[in-house]
Amino acid sequence: MKFSVSLYSFMSALMKKTLSPMECIAKAKELGFDAVELVDFVNFRCPPEDMLETAASIKDACDQQGLEISSLAIGADFLNGSDGDIQKEIQRVKSYVDIAAAVGAPRMRHDITAGYPRNSGKCRSYESLIPTLAKAVREVTEYAQTKGVSTMTENHGFFSQDSDRVEKLYMAVDHPNFGLLCDMGNFMCADEDPALAVARVAPYTRYVHAKDFVWKSFYDATPGEGAFQTRAGNYLRGTVIGHGNVPVKQCLSILKSAGYDGTVAIEFEGMEDPVDAVRIGLANLKRYWNEVSN
Repeated sequence: MKFSVSLYSFMSALMKKTLSPMECIAKAKELGFDAVELVDFVNFRCPPEDMLETAASIKDACDQQGLEISSLAIGADFLNGSDGDIQKEIQRVKSYVDIAAAVGAPRMRHDITAGYPRNSGKCRSYESLIPTLAKAVREVTEYAQTKGVSTMTENHGFFSQDSDRVEKLYMAVDHPNFGLLCDMGNFMCADEDPALAVARVAPYTRYVHAKDFVWKSFYDATPGEGAFQTRAGNYLRGTVIGHGNVPVKQCLSILKSAGYDGTVAIEFEGMEDPVDAVRIGLANLKRYWNEVSN
């Protein structure tokens, strides 16, 4: 088992400019991680022509720290992205495959779609869109395979979030180079029980995000700043792993029982100080994994 941290976890420090993206890499090493996960809007906020040079700098920084790059995470939308030009969006996502290969990341995670906007007049069910989406995903992963990069999608973005939806997409893509990123917390955004959802997708999981949320019912007092609403209107607030309502240890046990022994990456998006949150979260995560492994 290896432990990674998504550099998105340091977002509040990045926004306050108390840490830079490169300093986050050094901080990850200091905190005891084996690897870091790169994110497009954190690490590649540069013109396209500068991305390969930026990738080389990031790889050098990780090499100097003795850290692996566990994954590259990027946004994508195979319905609405690139002004609705699906083929153009596919090519854009492929360009990030080249970046993943350049930094030595063995895998890349991309979104699928947020669905058609409600006011577009084109709203359709997820299942009806699977053939279109699967075709785009397959083209990307076939290209990625030639570069030595596996591709994944995550239960993310509300529309492509439910365990049964990503399972159906995985089956439709039907390619050995494509798998699922299981984010144990994100299932709550679709009002799913994380343990039941993880059990469904565990056989197809190639990579894991450990995340925790504090949950409140729609009928409770509105929590205000820092929280957001699930699809059904309940409230979630990101927090330190072990401090919320996601059954992280149970999810790890389910994954272990399914044979998973790959990388687990912390993705923190709470209001707490990110360095403290990630440090405490890693300690809890390691303890939970050791407990389910005994």
